[in-house]
Amino acid sequence: MDSGRSVLLRTIDHPSAAQLSELREVETCDDLYQTATDFERVYEAVAGRALAMCGKGAVTFAVPGSPLVGESSVAILRARAKVAGVEVLVIGAESFVDAVIAEVGIDPLRDGLRVMDGRDLPDPLILDAPTIIGHVDLPVVLADVSARLDRVLADRTPVTVLVDLRSSTERIIETTVDGIDPELAGYRTSLFINAEPGGLIGAIRTMRKLRRECPWDKQQTHQSIVKNLVEETYELAHALSALPHDAPGGEPDFGAYADVEEELGDVLLQVLFQSTMASEASAFDIDDVAEVLRQKLVRRHPHVFGDVEVDSPEEVLANWDRIKQGEKEGRTSQLDGVPTGMSGLTRAEKLQDRAAQVGFDWDAPAPVFDKVREELDELSGVEDQESAIHELGDLLFASVNLARHLGVDPEVAMRRAGDRFEARFRQMELEGSLEGLSLEELDARWESAKRAEIQRNKE
Repeated sequence: MDSGRSVLLRTIDHPSAAQLSELREVETCDDLYQTATDFERVYEAVAGRALAMCGKGAVTFAVPGSPLVGESSVAILRARAKVAGVEVLVIGAESFVDAVIAEVGIDPLRDGLRVMDGRDLPDPLILDAPTIIGHVDLPVVLADVSARLDRVLADRTPVTVLVDLRSSTERIIETTVDGIDPELAGYRTSLFINAEPGGLIGAIRTMRKLRRECPWDKQQTHQSIVKNLVEETYELAHALSALPHDAPGGEPDFGAYADVEEELGDVLLQVLFQSTMASEASAFDIDDVAEVLRQKLVRRHPHVFGDVEVDSPEEVLANWDRIKQGEKEGRTSQLDGVPTGMSGLTRAEKLQDRAAQVGFDWDAPAPVFDKVREELDELSGVEDQESAIHELGDLLFASVNLARHLGVDPEVAMRRAGDRFEARFRQMELEGSLEGLSLEELDARWESAKRAEIQRNKE
């Protein structure tokens, strides 16, 4: 190496760097790791030091492994040097990726190798191909990586931990996703995973396999499982109603969230099932569904993805509805597109929302209270069942309107009322058999159950 050229090492903590330092004078950037608050600042400072040294003459900036793989300091240096008009010549070298590939024996092109940064794993974490995870240099980083892997891979999934490859301290540990030792972390530690994917991709592949091989799943059609989708949606709505009113704010109820997680999975199953059958007809697949959704979200949020400015959630909703109306060609009525298969309460709310968009609505709750009283009076005067159905429907419709003006979801309110009734009635039964009790005695049990409920809520 040219003795007149300065040599700057990103770190001395590497066998080759230490060997080089014995052969000639070098400078290092290890001190910058002690003063910076995060790695991004370290890499900025390293690039700054290298660029400053260029003002005094030619500089060789040396990094462990390849300067083109996982070396943020090199990328920053090249960008800043270009602006400053400083010439940079990059000389390639073997990277940790090359060493891992040679050890595990895969073809990165044929096998679709993925390489990830343990300090910045993608979200969602997709592991549907052989994967190398580097930059697991600290125990806390490796522990976090292990936790993320554990969420999307099956129990006991094999993992290879490769430590100090191509050195005298090389270690290769075959373990499982739940058995990774955080103390194996280090600057030259990598993970290799080549397993059946879990998480979203795993669910998609599992559904496709069931469709091919399970007699029941193979027999289903789009129409035959519609009822399953409806049932699962109601079960999800029930689980969501158990969350605190301000969730996800406040103290999380992890028990309630566990139920929501399970029910969301059941609804997702229906989406995957329908999409898989559609792909068999060459209509669309789950990727198409996701892309149509992505485009719709971008299109209907110009205040996020465009140059539209909004000042309130109300303006966001107004924009959404206006854009949505423009997308739905061929509609002749403001009320077109409200599904008749919705529950009565939800459909009433949707119809009222649509009418309100053209100003057909009260502007305050007070007159809606009056309307509810009016409908109740009309109901109290009916003399036949047909009239009772008509007037009771009007009363319920007016009550939904009142819920809208109070900012309350009528379905949630009704569901919680049902839950309260069920809980209180069960409490009545805990006090003994209800058979043979008079109405006065049953009312006393009911009031006792209400008091017990109030006391539990206070606690």
